[in-house]
Amino acid sequence: MGDPAAYRDSTQIVLPVGTLEDIEADLEAEFMVSVFRPTDAEIVRIIGSPVVIKEVTEFLTRHGVHMP
Repeated sequence: MGDPAAYRDSTQIVLPVGTLEDIEADLEAEFMVSVFRPTDAEIVRIIGSPVVIKEVTEFLTRHGVHMP
């Protein structure tokens, strides 16, 4: 059986709060993802299929978002 962390890494992107401020609407309009903000953390999770997450990573990079 595969490592759960590897699956999680391929289906989500975790960024600091505020990172998506200017591009969140474009992100959600262009890609089938969910943007989740846990109330007890200073992070934002972008959740989607592995294929979409790869495309979102490229989108974020083009918009100057530093990927962890």
